[in-house]
Amino acid sequence: MFAAIMWPHQIASIAVLCSDLFSAAIWGERFHPWHVSWIFSMANSTEPSGGSSTPAEGAAKSGKLTHLGKYRLIKKLGQGGMGEVYLAEDTKLGRNAAVKVLSKQLAGKSDFIQRFNREARAMAKMNHDNAVSVFDVDEAHGFHFVAMEFVDGKSMQKWMDELGKLPVGDALHVVLRCAEALQVAHNQSMIHRDIKPDNIMLTSKGKVKVADFGLAKATDEDMSMTQSGTGLGTPYYMAPEQARNAKHVDARTDVYALGITLYYFVTGKLPFAGDSVLEIITNKEKGIFTPARRLNKEVPERLDLIIDQMIAKDLNVRCKDCGEVIKLLTSVGLENPSLSFIDAPDKVVQTAAAPVGRANATQVPAARTMVSGSAAGRTSAEDAASRTRPIENNDTWIVQYKTAQGKDSIGKFTTQQIVQGLKSGTIDTKSRVKRNAADQFMPIGYFPDFEKHVESRNIKEKADKKAGDMKSVYKEIERQYEWRGWNRWFRNLVSGTAGLISLIVWLVFVFGGLFAVYYFRAQIWDTIAGILNSR
Repeated sequence: MFAAIMWPHQIASIAVLCSDLFSAAIWGERFHPWHVSWIFSMANSTEPSGGSSTPAEGAAKSGKLTHLGKYRLIKKLGQGGMGEVYLAEDTKLGRNAAVKVLSKQLAGKSDFIQRFNREARAMAKMNHDNAVSVFDVDEAHGFHFVAMEFVDGKSMQKWMDELGKLPVGDALHVVLRCAEALQVAHNQSMIHRDIKPDNIMLTSKGKVKVADFGLAKATDEDMSMTQSGTGLGTPYYMAPEQARNAKHVDARTDVYALGITLYYFVTGKLPFAGDSVLEIITNKEKGIFTPARRLNKEVPERLDLIIDQMIAKDLNVRCKDCGEVIKLLTSVGLENPSLSFIDAPDKVVQTAAAPVGRANATQVPAARTMVSGSAAGRTSAEDAASRTRPIENNDTWIVQYKTAQGKDSIGKFTTQQIVQGLKSGTIDTKSRVKRNAADQFMPIGYFPDFEKHVESRNIKEKADKKAGDMKSVYKEIERQYEWRGWNRWFRNLVSGTAGLISLIVWLVFVFGGLFAVYYFRAQIWDTIAGILNSR
């Protein structure tokens, strides 16, 4: 019976192979090497139908896999890019655990297994209340697995699917707990590299737990973004430098992903989107996105600017580590001590401890610059890491601008004078302003007083530039016409009254010439014969 089941698979495999070879030989089509692996997997398959399964799943179906070492497998919780996850019982300690069994694709790579074991053992040494603990990493019955703390709850992604977005205070609570766990990991030279809502768990009592610590690093080099189980979740949160080279990452890579996560929590949207991985990465390299405050008015300006700094493309502008993130987010002063959407009588109450060198509450990062003439687009700039005081209630501004002669100048202007200058063009949209002498100059488009006027001015400048470019195009066209008189003659020949007359004259000339040749053909041939005979 087994052989009878296998024969159709083998016949199909041979048919595909023959088809490819015939196409390649006769029609010159490209032979697809990936068909070879598919063919042999089909020919060697032990399943009668329904596709392939991982070793653990196949064993579980056959009733063979019930224990892995000291862990008794209770039920399957899910399956991802690394393999399957089971709820298990530690038979020696009497506690539940989440056991992740590696897929056969990864388990077959010895270098990966070595690195995976090394990372998991390093993570087991980390002890933080907001990180999912690693209990064990081992092999049993040919299956490589890692046992982790079982979280009785669900991921933040599932909560976002239900809520749409989070209150600002709740978002700060979750992100601060993640930042504290990440900081401890970074101090031990461990980079998560896959921070996203799917990897942030929430217990039934509202405690935040960062999952897959240390494991993402082990898998990053062995699994592509397009493989099953990874999807587009990682590219959405992946830092630009990580997309360029997965090996060249540091703490700022996790800061970036955490900033994207915070943006997503308070807006319900992602700053950089796209229909493909390439489009997402391209948009990130451009660094233009809609400010969070534009999508959610409850986001204070201070927090809006901190998010800018966290997801800055420029590594020199981005927050250098999670310690700095904790200082800045704590300075906002809006964190909820417990999550408002958790309904539990004994829910966790937790706030950030005041870090050493805590940022002053009056200090905020500044990161808004005008990009491509739009205030809705934002990118990191040289002053994104600076700090400024709250704006005082007066109508005098100190303006750093260029004169009509192109010289740098500084002067004091009222709000109305600046607005008029922007409208007339005497004040450039790249000018920088500040309220007080002790403050730092900021891009003029940063301030709400001038934002719409800067945008209008940039739109006009783009329109003027486009008009100027069109004038140049028209001049080039005219120049070409001047040097191509024959082109104009031919055009007149086939169009209009003048063209009709020209056409008639041309036809008379052509047919007259042909008639003359026909009428005098004897004389012409005699002349030609005489010339030839004379030679």
